[in-house]
Amino acid sequence: MARHEYSAPLTGDARIVERPDGTRLRTFCAGTGPKTVLLAHGYGFGAWEWNLVEPQLVDRGFRVITFDQRGHQGSSIGSDGISSAAMASDYGAILEAYDVHDGILVGHSMGGFLSVAFLTETPGDAAKRLRGLILMATFAGGVSEKNPQNRLQIPMIRLGMLQRLLRFGPVATGFTKSLTGDAFEPAMTPALTKLFLGSDHQPLIPILRAMVDEKRYDLLGSIDLPTTVIIGTKDATTPPFHSRQLHEGITGSTFVSVEGMGHCLNWESPDTIVAEIERLAD
Repeated sequence: MARHEYSAPLTGDARIVERPDGTRLRTFCAGTGPKTVLLAHGYGFGAWEWNLVEPQLVDRGFRVITFDQRGHQGSSIGSDGISSAAMASDYGAILEAYDVHDGILVGHSMGGFLSVAFLTETPGDAAKRLRGLILMATFAGGVSEKNPQNRLQIPMIRLGMLQRLLRFGPVATGFTKSLTGDAFEPAMTPALTKLFLGSDHQPLIPILRAMVDEKRYDLLGSIDLPTTVIIGTKDATTPPFHSRQLHEGITGSTFVSVEGMGHCLNWESPDTIVAEIERLAD
């Protein structure tokens, strides 16, 4: 029997946040607590990836906002297209739409990459809205460096090969195992595959290129928020050296290493994420 229901739905109420370029961002809000958490998902996933974290936070008195990044799942792509600048600006728009003050931003993988872009390129907007930051299984650019897995998988996504192959059970299982560590369970595979195949990846290719080509490690010193960097020791998608660089670059940050876990800490170790959010909120 699986430890969790990985296909469980989100409990929040849906709302569309419209951007000036015509992008429509599908967001969800659950809970009515005085402290707000904004959860930003990774590449190819969606708000649904937080389905184990969201209810725990609501139970602890938080207001929890999740959203589909532009071009993912239920969010469209406006005239500004897909880029790190356009997608990072969506973070500020969502925080403003929900009138967030003293919020905690949690960025997973691409969501963390874009969180860094948001904080370093529009620091004034972030300062008005946030009190803390969690960077989970993420990086500030150069995601394919020293990384055979990404050097294989990213071109396969660009060509549409991985999406086609994921419809075969053994490939889907192998892909899921590549994103998880010791906590892998067979029940993760259908949920993760459904999530990954829920978006059209061809329009998203520019953000894949940005994650490979752009680097913001030299800007990390400008992040002036209490920050926690979390990584699984068996993360092959964003290997721990990225997290070490984030920790070293952000003054006063806390480093949390989760033994034996992989890239999908949101499903592998949700309790760790919730505990760190509570610590920052206090």
